[in-house]
Amino acid sequence: MVHTLKQEEVSQDRMSASLKAKKFVLWLFVVSSTIMFGGFTSYYIVFAASKGKGHGLVLPDVFMYSTAVLVLSSICLFFAARAVRRQNIQTQKIFLWLTMLLGIGFAYLQFDAWSALYQSGATLVNNNAAISVIYIVSGMHLLHILAGLCFILNSLWGAYSKVQPENAVYRIEIASIFWHFIDILWIYLYVFLLLNS
Repeated sequence: MVHTLKQEEVSQDRMSASLKAKKFVLWLFVVSSTIMFGGFTSYYIVFAASKGKGHGLVLPDVFMYSTAVLVLSSICLFFAARAVRRQNIQTQKIFLWLTMLLGIGFAYLQFDAWSALYQSGATLVNNNAAISVIYIVSGMHLLHILAGLCFILNSLWGAYSKVQPENAVYRIEIASIFWHFIDILWIYLYVFLLLNS
């Protein structure tokens, strides 16, 4: 019996160390993504300074709507995380599904914004690299949204498969770190593009 208890403790210690390592890797990804988007915006600033102009566009209103949708999705994920800590699985599921739907809605709105840009004559390949940066940063951000939706799906899978409470908390923590990061990142990018039009 004592041997079994020691094995369980060792197993829990290994699982805890594994979860900490995975969280550390996620933070490394967040930092590297921040550096990458910082590079994009630095390129934009250098280009705009050398040419004496920004992108020269009125950004489509759809970008504003997509920003509101993304902020709402972060609020839903916050409530999902609070529900899992209170072990209220039904509420967690509802808010995770809402986060998922709002994330998909954000992706749809990004495509709609690209369509509006294209119809206004702003194409990815053109003589103003600042316009290209709009497509590049919003496209790279959309890839991050898709990755974030995978984290949300992982949390949903945990909610439906009735994993151990500490594992469920870990899943939602990972999803929250990433999702709130991409939310803050998009707000920064959108404000940056607005200020540099």
